[in-house]
Order: sequence, then C-alpha cells, then structure tokens
Amino acid sequence: MKRSLMGRLWPNLVAVVIFVFCVFPVYWMFATAFKPTGDIIAEDPVWFPTDATLEHFKKAIDADHFWTMVGNSVTVTVLAVLFSLIIGVTAAFALARMRFKGRRGFIIGFMLAQMAPWEVMVIAIYIIVRDADMLNSLIPLTLFYMVMILPFTLLTLRGFVAAVPRELEESAMVDGCTRMQAFRRVILPLLAPGLMSTSLFGFITAWNEFPLALVLNKEADAKTLPIWLSSFQTAFGDDWGATMAAASLFAIPILILFVFLQRRAVSGLTDGAVKG
Repeated sequence: MKRSLMGRLWPNLVAVVIFVFCVFPVYWMFATAFKPTGDIIAEDPVWFPTDATLEHFKKAIDADHFWTMVGNSVTVTVLAVLFSLIIGVTAAFALARMRFKGRRGFIIGFMLAQMAPWEVMVIAIYIIVRDADMLNSLIPLTLFYMVMILPFTLLTLRGFVAAVPRELEESAMVDGCTRMQAFRRVILPLLAPGLMSTSLFGFITAWNEFPLALVLNKEADAKTLPIWLSSFQTAFGDDWGATMAAASLFAIPILILFVFLQRRAVSGLTDGAVKG
C-alpha cells in the first residue's frame, strides 16, 4: 500500500516542481509590472505587490509608436498564420491523399526545413530584401514568417488528413460532390483540432520573432512589438518596471489565445503527431 502510494506521489511531486519552475517567471513578470519602483530595486525581494500601481503600464502604453507597433505585429502575425494555413492544408491534402513522384523527398525536405535554424539565414535574407528594395516593409516579414510556420503546419495537418477515412470522401463524391467540394464540406470540418493547434503554434512563432524584425525593419513605423520591448532603457540602466509591464502586455494576447484553444490545441498536437 505504501509503495503504491509513493508510486503515485512521486510523479505528482515532479509535476508540481516542473509547474512551479515554468510558471514562476511568468508570475514574477506580472508581479514586477505592478510593483512600485522602490519595491523593484529593494535589496530584499518583494514577493507580492502590496502597493500595486499602474504607473509602469501607463509608461509602456504611452511610449512612442506603441499602437503602430501593435498594429504591425497583429497584421504580420495574422496574415502569416492565415497564408500558412491556406497553403498548408491544401498541400497536406495532396501529400496524404495523392501519390506522385518525389512525394517522399518533398516530405523529407519539409522536415529538414523545420529543423533548420533561421538565425543563420538572417544575413542572406537581409541581402535579398535589400536588393528587392523592400526594407522597412511588412511584406517581407509576413512572407518569411509564413515560410517559418509552413513546415510544421503542413506536416501536422498531413497527419490529420491521413486519419480521415477515405470512405467519407468517396461517399461525398458518389453523392455528386467534386473532389474539392468533398474536401471543403467533409474533410475540412474534421481538421478543426489540427487547424487550431497549428494556428496557435504559428501565432506564437510569428508574434515572438525578433532577429528578422530587428534586421529588416529599422524605421519606427515598421517595427514590431518584440523590438519595442527592448526600448525601455534610461541613462542609468534598464527600466525594469516598464520593461515588465511591456512584457506583460506583449504576453497577454498569447495567454488569452492559449486559454481559449488549449484543449483543442493539445489534442491536435498529439493526434497529428501519431497519425498518418
């Protein structure tokens, strides 16, 4: 009895430790954002903001070009995710349902693209965008973010398409649907968990991306929120209160999106990983 109790206790303790280890930095970020400056720089850590203040949030929101950068980040992220889903779901259908020469090599190529570190390509990307005279534009960021997201989107959705029985598609075609209509009316609704999980992954990837945005967009009107986060510095060092408030504002959209999509996102990631 004791052995079985200990066998159940240890995994739970490990899970609690991992949970605290992962969540504590997020808590500290939000707590610091509400602390007065005196509590932030105090020698003894203040674990909970007793005299909460919104001063740091006001300073972050009143920063130059804040709302412009919010609009830039939302535009680039939403468009990159949308385009990657449109291309990814149609390509996933072709890879899962059709047999053509070079199919295996195509899949391997996308897997290799998923493993490639994008940071080593920043200089080459900069030269391409500069020669195309498209620096300080949102179009290159949107395209490159889409390319970053696309391999994961395609490979995950391919597993979902492969898991849908062919008989459903064939029955719809027997009833008079074309292959495209069968895909749109029968298969696409069944891909909802996969679409949500890949959307969440793509949103986080594009929303948090820093190196490309820093290198390609130097003008303030073309920058995104990750670049904005690095701007809270004074002549005496970093403004930690404003920095934590800015980071909290930056993280809120992702937290809200994850709360709404977490169940379908988790099931989507696991189902897409084991099927197909």
